[in-house]
Amino acid sequence: MPANRNALIRYKTIDNCLRNRFRKWTLQDLIDAVSDALYEYEGIDGVSKRTIQSDIQMMRSDKLGYNAPIVVIDRKYYTYEDDTYSITNMPLSDHDLAQLSETADFLKQFSGFSHFQALSGMVQKLEDHIYSKSTHQAPIIDFEKNENLKGLSFLDVLYQAIKKKEVLEISYQSFKARTASTFLFHAYLLKEFNNRWFIVGKKEAHTQIITLALDRIVTAKTNPIKNYIENIYFDPKTYYQHTIGVTVKNTKPKIIRIFVNQYSAPYVLTKPLHHSQKVIETPPKGIIIQVEVIINFEFERLILGFGETMQVLSPKKLKLRMKKKFADALERYSDDAKTWQPT
Repeated sequence: MPANRNALIRYKTIDNCLRNRFRKWTLQDLIDAVSDALYEYEGIDGVSKRTIQSDIQMMRSDKLGYNAPIVVIDRKYYTYEDDTYSITNMPLSDHDLAQLSETADFLKQFSGFSHFQALSGMVQKLEDHIYSKSTHQAPIIDFEKNENLKGLSFLDVLYQAIKKKEVLEISYQSFKARTASTFLFHAYLLKEFNNRWFIVGKKEAHTQIITLALDRIVTAKTNPIKNYIENIYFDPKTYYQHTIGVTVKNTKPKIIRIFVNQYSAPYVLTKPLHHSQKVIETPPKGIIIQVEVIINFEFERLILGFGETMQVLSPKKLKLRMKKKFADALERYSDDAKTWQPT
């Protein structure tokens, strides 16, 4: 691996650009992107054309182990010939593995302290990765992951913007929108749910807190001209107190009672639906639990996922909505149902 920090920043920036297939990258575009990154991370103003050309040649070569398949289209636009390639996918060296092993051993020393309990899964994941790479054996632990999830390349940019209190300029296309829209965004929190990443904050000149999915972000960069607005709008510790997932509605939480049959009861008892869950009755062949949550999309999907083993008892409005959803599903599976056709 290259030892020069500035070179690492340049290589990583070029890699991020070439992985972004939503736009075409000229040499000048790459120079501008690297210049912005160097100024952001190191306070260095500008980079020469010759330096970027040398970086591209270095990345193409095997001197650093990259062998990057960088090609030029129409004698103008740079891209990766293999759209799955990234320099971050290159194998770890023995030196890298040794350093990671030392890091894992160091972190394990703190595993017994309450403040470091959240690190336990991280350390196990790190240890398993080191074991797998060093012994060329199959991993012992299989962590949930979605390698094809889009938007993960923006994680570092968004994290640094929150850390350094910088305004983001984001191009975003929701599932319902036909085209992407660009706006200034003040980010306050990165949140992971169900193996997807989200960023929470507010748009410029708005006070409403919104949540953006990283897999719907087209581009994201900092805007050095605008002043960052500090977070006085929500407390992350309490914002999701009554919420399952990331959709926080401006409504009060509801007391929801649910019957869980004997087949799903053990699962629900060992993995509660929500921290407010408590058992209020133990009728034959199941249990009745109660949770206090805001009814949102994620909560309904969670209940539906238990299928026939779970039944909403109250409130009545939610019970009727669940009943209709199951009735619609039954109709969809009936023998005389029309085959679904795209509109």
